[in-house]
Amino acid sequence: MPNDVTVRKDSPVPREAGAPSVRIDGVDVRFRSKKRDVTALREVSVDVAMGEFVAIVGPSGCGKSTLLKLVAGLLAPSRGEVRLQGERVSGPRHDIGYVFQRAALLEWRSARRNILLQAEMRKMPAQQARARACELVAMTGLEGFEDAYPHELSGGMQQRVALCRALLHQPPVLLMDEPFGALDALTREQMNIELHRIWRETGTTILLVTHSIAEAVYLADRVVVMSPRPGTITEIIDVGLPARRDYAETMGRDEFRDATTHIRGLLGTAAAGD
Repeated sequence: MPNDVTVRKDSPVPREAGAPSVRIDGVDVRFRSKKRDVTALREVSVDVAMGEFVAIVGPSGCGKSTLLKLVAGLLAPSRGEVRLQGERVSGPRHDIGYVFQRAALLEWRSARRNILLQAEMRKMPAQQARARACELVAMTGLEGFEDAYPHELSGGMQQRVALCRALLHQPPVLLMDEPFGALDALTREQMNIELHRIWRETGTTILLVTHSIAEAVYLADRVVVMSPRPGTITEIIDVGLPARRDYAETMGRDEFRDATTHIRGLLGTAAAGD
């Protein structure tokens, strides 16, 4: 494997000293039922720095989504611990943002009112929430569609609304679970470009689960490659790409080709979701 795949020459945001934004330390997850016990994750440890973008790839059922649930406090580890902003995660975290594969918008609410649902749930000051919503609408290219209802929006635009909703309260960490998996190839490419730009502008720490190796390498600082269940970390790849990435130019870079080829080799597949 060439050295430039594992050497990061620059960073899109300054790295802060001290505790990482997310720390997953020696985590096991076991599910027990009357019939059998299943180990979903075994001895998983990874630190994510402030403002870092980390993508997680691996075969279906390896525990990728389970890792996000641990960080969100929706699931407790059977062993080990998870820390968020230096604080041990011991229950559901309300300060994070979460984006799922489906936008899960309320059909009877406009795009703007779907975004502001976050503010209502969190009892944010109305004026502050509206100002933040306007900022996010402009950032995500939704201007002119604020009053449209979900059925009037394309899949990509619905996911933009979901992203705005997740970012409304300015979370320190954004979790994304296959957010573009249901989109067509061209829309997914555009959403990748937009997400990378938004990440650079906001400096939010992002953990992304994806089946697409190309998506992971294009978007992330580092890619966590997981083994089949029970999920363990096979390797963590530093992609070595510049902070600012033109999509077409990035696809042709040696660093991109080297990283995607190496990850495919680790997963033992020629495609792995691409």
